[in-house]
Amino acid sequence: MNLVILDDYQHLALQSADWDRLRRRGVEISVFHDAFASEADAAARLAPFEIVCLMRERTPFARPLIERLPRLKLVTLTGVRAPSLDANACAERGVPVCHTRGGDTGASTSELAWGLIIAAARDLARAERGMRAGQWHQGVAGGMVLEGRRLGLLGLGKLGARMARIGAAFGMQVAAWSPNLTRERAAAAGAALLGKEQLFETADVLSIHLVLGERTRGLVGAAELARMKPGAILVNTSRGPIVDEPALLAALESGRPGHAALDVYDREPLPGDHPLRRLDNVTLAPHLGYVSMDVMRAFYADTVQNVEAWLDGRPLRVLNPEALA
Repeated sequence: MNLVILDDYQHLALQSADWDRLRRRGVEISVFHDAFASEADAAARLAPFEIVCLMRERTPFARPLIERLPRLKLVTLTGVRAPSLDANACAERGVPVCHTRGGDTGASTSELAWGLIIAAARDLARAERGMRAGQWHQGVAGGMVLEGRRLGLLGLGKLGARMARIGAAFGMQVAAWSPNLTRERAAAAGAALLGKEQLFETADVLSIHLVLGERTRGLVGAAELARMKPGAILVNTSRGPIVDEPALLAALESGRPGHAALDVYDREPLPGDHPLRRLDNVTLAPHLGYVSMDVMRAFYADTVQNVEAWLDGRPLRVLNPEALA
């Protein structure tokens, strides 16, 4: 039985769980540390494998690819949700998709968001690049003190509420908007409820914490970005397509908002020649929001358990139970 772990960009998978439990049962384990160049590349490289272990949404696993993998018998998925995975196509092939528990990604993602906020407010990415080039203060912006500024939260669920508490600790004025947010729920999280337009107009830091869906895709477009203050910071640790990327590029080139701090993108990995990489008023991270050793250990321990259970004929946490029929 051949198993492959996909998209282990940081070489964390094998040190995060006891894979020898599977090797002792005759499972041969391979790891791909790079992204596929295309669907054809993915189909060719995945052809020998019966078991594919996916890291959330890093590799799209759509019907056309699934149909090109005749040996596929089991898919395991870290986390509980992956819009880029066609579980129905797997079910039609009799291929169960077993997911892991969610992992405590709330703390990891919110802490990364605050790291991006501080880096953008103090122009740390440009300062760090300058220091490595032998410079000192040259080209570094004056910086923004967060205390007394307005933190605008686009979304006030579990992550947004965590962001609100931290914002209050910084002495920021916290305000929020989402399609179904009520004044009572906002107040319970320590935030003032504002209209969407007012939130964009008055926020000094605007951080996105919404789930990607039909209602939120492209929610932040040219009109919303044009309302932001020239010195404001836009932070996105949710999903890239919530922000209209061409509109964001145009807005950043015009200096409104003044800075973007991004962990997520329309296409991941972000292409090497992408224009975001060339803008000085952008702080970039490679989708690290949920990545921590604690989360990786939880994800991959559950992955090993899922494969063991499937080998025993008692699959666990099956996302598409109709596949078992």
